[in-house]
Amino acid sequence: MSDEVFLIAAYGVIVLVGLLGLVALAVTGWILVAYVVDITQTRHTVRRNFPVIGRFRYFFEHLGEFFRQYFFALDREELPFNRAERTWVYRAAKKENTTVAFGSTRRLDVPGTILFVNSAFPALKHDFADTGPITLGEHCRTPYTTSSLINISGMSFGAISRPAVLALSKGASLAGCWMNTGEGGLSPYHLEGGADIVFQIGTAKYGVRNEFGELDEEKLRTIAAHEQVRMFEIKLSQGAKPGKGGILPGKKVTAEIAAIRHIAVGEDSISPNGHPEVRSVDDLLDMIGQVRAITGKPVGFKAVLGDIGWIRDLCRAIQVRGVECAPDFITLDGAEGGTGAAPQSLMDYMGLPLAQALPMLVDVLDEYKLRPRIRIVASGKLITPDRVAWALCVGADFVTSARGFMFALGCIQALQCNKNTCPTGITTHNPRLQRGLVPTDKAARVAHFVETLNQEVGIIAHSCGVDEPRKLTRHHARMVQPNGEAKLLSELYGSDQFHPGTEPVFDGELSSESVR
Repeated sequence: MSDEVFLIAAYGVIVLVGLLGLVALAVTGWILVAYVVDITQTRHTVRRNFPVIGRFRYFFEHLGEFFRQYFFALDREELPFNRAERTWVYRAAKKENTTVAFGSTRRLDVPGTILFVNSAFPALKHDFADTGPITLGEHCRTPYTTSSLINISGMSFGAISRPAVLALSKGASLAGCWMNTGEGGLSPYHLEGGADIVFQIGTAKYGVRNEFGELDEEKLRTIAAHEQVRMFEIKLSQGAKPGKGGILPGKKVTAEIAAIRHIAVGEDSISPNGHPEVRSVDDLLDMIGQVRAITGKPVGFKAVLGDIGWIRDLCRAIQVRGVECAPDFITLDGAEGGTGAAPQSLMDYMGLPLAQALPMLVDVLDEYKLRPRIRIVASGKLITPDRVAWALCVGADFVTSARGFMFALGCIQALQCNKNTCPTGITTHNPRLQRGLVPTDKAARVAHFVETLNQEVGIIAHSCGVDEPRKLTRHHARMVQPNGEAKLLSELYGSDQFHPGTEPVFDGELSSESVR
């Protein structure tokens, strides 16, 4: 018996040695081939100078993205979102405890830091109030009234996956907020979840275009017939790529996506960098009027500010035409906004960040007495309670976020959005990767994120002495200056004339004194 065991063991050793020999032979062969290829090729200097070894540079460069995120970056130093921000969203979405111990890891002396003004007499629990309803498009046949404060920004079906769209729609329905379609058209999954929908009309007119890429009024009318579609947003520009259209790689243009967008299957889908028919503020007002007349629903536009001059021109044009022609809302995106793919030259250097652009927009609309006729929707990295509360202080009526909701769905900031290889199934159309994203489970997380974010924005408001978040004003927040002084926002920008928390009766008239 022992001889048999010995023979089996010996045979096993021989087989193992043979396999190791084959592996060693294969590795040696690969090294020799790689050496010859590297030493003779002329495209890569590192590989030519350091054959074989130079190849590992690319491997470690790829791994570096993940090692930085999990092992080397401090809680508050990583971009575009640091670990502290992501962790807060993850906990909020999972309905976990969001409290922290021992002390803040946030530096309070960095210029631009926002500090809220706590009241000596905070609002008591019996005084707490829900955010009141706001009506958009009072001049429309079908206005939209909502109490929602935090909403889902534009993410196209195509840029994100079917289960991601479905989870967002179901989650928005549970939370009572709206969901923007992004420029990729209206999919069945937007509607299936039951959420209120804002249909975005991008520069390519996906979903409402004719064969020439022009606006098709009949298709627009069909979209508007859906009761869930509450408003329409004309996209002029986006934070991460102002002056550049949407980019959807051909490998993500499936037959279903192509049918919804009315484009060719498998071909890169590159939107124009602007609407050909919108070359001036008058053209913009014409398009707003056209869409509103066809749909009967509120219409606004989304833009990034690089300069405030054209907004002044828009306000003057509205004065001439009458307030009924004004957009029902303006969605203001900051230069810090995100996207699946954009040229780095635009993402890094183009447009104003929201911190500068939002007070500028609010003040100009106040100057021309166009609030509350025109509502302001703020967008751009507003994923935590402090950022949302800041936007409300400055004068926003609503807040939208895309990447905050991506984190709620499970995004790990792998930076694979444009490669169809998203490991969490959010921005990929690979069925194997999508399998991990279960819409029912993630819908609950989306709703929890909205609920927790609302609660903690409320906590800030109550600490400031007001009973609900929309009553926050520029007197309730300070900004740290380069000299270390924290100045009130009202000192930096002035007090806004209208504020969502204290609605005046709007008489529809414009003072001649506001003309400059």
